[in-house]
Amino acid sequence: MRRSAVWVLLLGAIAGLALLVARRPGESGLSDGDIASLLVKLGFIALLSGFVLTLFRDRFAQAVQWALIWAAIALALVAGYTYRFELKDAGERVMAELVPGRAASRGKTVEVARGKAGDFQISAKVNGATVAMVLDTGASAVVLTHEAAKAAGLPLDFIKYNVNVDTANGRAQAAAVTLDRITVGGIVERAVPALIAPPGQLKVSLLGMSFLNRLESWEVRGAKLSMRTF
Repeated sequence: MRRSAVWVLLLGAIAGLALLVARRPGESGLSDGDIASLLVKLGFIALLSGFVLTLFRDRFAQAVQWALIWAAIALALVAGYTYRFELKDAGERVMAELVPGRAASRGKTVEVARGKAGDFQISAKVNGATVAMVLDTGASAVVLTHEAAKAAGLPLDFIKYNVNVDTANGRAQAAAVTLDRITVGGIVERAVPALIAPPGQLKVSLLGMSFLNRLESWEVRGAKLSMRTF
């Protein structure tokens, strides 16, 4: 069976050569150059086929199996590269469901899933530093804990706690600052007014209205927080 395939190719090459010899000048169809190129290609295929069949002989089925495996791998790589952006979005949405606070970006929209405690925990970046925050629509501004402000590189030795704020534990003092940037998923807001709580006053930083008011829109629908930038 394997030898027959080689003989078929050889006979095809001979037939092509005969066609080239018998062809009359001026006939329509392939030119002499086209037929000569075809014959060279057929001869190469015949030579390569004979080499492969001789090399594998008793392992021909195994060779075909490996060829199919590599072809499938190549197709998977091509498909992955072609749909890389769709796969990335899908991966981000899956991670957002599994990891509390993980934001899933889709174009200008960022979505965050509600945490087990019922609140929206958000992993944000403040001046490049990762800060765990909780959505608080009752807070007029972004409020950082003392530790988060230190991680963000804010000048804590020069701030003054002279802003009155109302908290769940009553009235307290906070320091007013302007953050260089806050990043949530693909949303980046710059020069955001914020407050810094005194040491031990706040357990977790709050993502308040001084950030949300800068967005084109935001809404809580079911178990999802959706934020959209301009």
